[in-house]
Amino acid sequence: MAAIAEGEAGAAANIFSTAALPKVTRGKGSYVWDTNGKQYVDGSGGPSVYCLGHGNEDVNQAIKDQLDQIASHHRFTFSSDALETLQAMVAKQCGGGLKEMIFVTGGSEAVESCLKIALQYHSAMGQKTRRRFIARQRSWHGNTLGALSISGFAQRREPFEGSLLEASFVSPANVYRPPVGIAPQDIAEYCAAELEREILRQGPENVAAFIFEPVVGAAGGAVPAPEGYAKAMRAVCDKYGVLMIADEVMCGAGRTGYWRALEEDGVEPDIMSVAKGLGAGYVPLGVAIYHERLKGPIVEAHGDLLTAHTFTGHTLACAAGVAVQQVVERDGLLERVRVKGPQFADALRREIGQHAHIGDIRGRGYFIGVEFVADQDSKEPFAADQMIFAKIKQRGLENGLICYPVSGNVDGKRGDIAILSPAYNATDAELDEIVDKFAQTCRDVLP
Repeated sequence: MAAIAEGEAGAAANIFSTAALPKVTRGKGSYVWDTNGKQYVDGSGGPSVYCLGHGNEDVNQAIKDQLDQIASHHRFTFSSDALETLQAMVAKQCGGGLKEMIFVTGGSEAVESCLKIALQYHSAMGQKTRRRFIARQRSWHGNTLGALSISGFAQRREPFEGSLLEASFVSPANVYRPPVGIAPQDIAEYCAAELEREILRQGPENVAAFIFEPVVGAAGGAVPAPEGYAKAMRAVCDKYGVLMIADEVMCGAGRTGYWRALEEDGVEPDIMSVAKGLGAGYVPLGVAIYHERLKGPIVEAHGDLLTAHTFTGHTLACAAGVAVQQVVERDGLLERVRVKGPQFADALRREIGQHAHIGDIRGRGYFIGVEFVADQDSKEPFAADQMIFAKIKQRGLENGLICYPVSGNVDGKRGDIAILSPAYNATDAELDEIVDKFAQTCRDVLP
């Protein structure tokens, strides 16, 4: 990946800066207050995590009840009701053969576990040359070195280049910015052929897995795969014995209106990662899920997965996850997201879709990305040193809005987007407030 200029590195770092931030004091539902009493509507669920908002009484009570019993224990000494209940719930939501899993403490660790499961499976099958991963440009899979190695996000990789695993990167699948010379309707066919060429270039016997986000999060701005893409890539993987890993850390657990985002595409991966919406941010929680057909060879060869940690299957985290998923199911929130999501996106299009510097409004369900451009016709992004994304974030806070802006979505250097991903149970009035304040923020910042 190409290095980035000093100014661009500064822009990248800005989104993670904790200097001069307001200090949070409390949250309730879709709202957060700072120590000065200022109220913010949480239009993005932080980084697309707080899917039930803040201070949900059912989840809080479940956490308190679990603490009164036991906070945690070592997963390999005891099981627990919380762990076993959450396993059953996740397996039911996934359907098909995605029945095996290991609970971890977040998205990066979930992705790291997915990589290790793929490698361990191939080792168990006697295919120890299958060590390579193929990912996509304009992707983000996490901050651990393994997950970072398969992330096509130049700004976040640059400080660590030289210590990352080798990985190959194929084209993103973005209808708004298709590969050069490729019509949007031909993206799926083009990308499948490109993946096949890369597998053959590496040698099928050397490729462990292809990993992708069904709806790209931070690196692209809620970019859904085009119709037919996932099926075409699945067919190529199957042809060469390459595992398919779906990274649904951001887009999974109902964010798109389906518990598995790939369900909408009619595809089942071999392995998948889920995190943010699983526990809704109440306690750190993620999961690596894998197909039951992978378990037999792994157990026979190694006894069990070799990717566990001290806090694997943490009891309190699992109890929180159970409570979150119970609320989602009880209140019919997946259906609400499926119905209200298109309306939410349409409201944004009505408010700002014709603005000269709004390039694209896209996504699925309550996972909507807005891309800012210097010129609508050419789709030319703003120069990186203008830091539009940072200005959107700051002005949004001033306007009482939390959104999730990111830079570098076009080529790793240029490109500004903002993600809106409200709580699944946000009221209609709260959704309208998010749209209004985001539209005002765009008008304030963009020339």
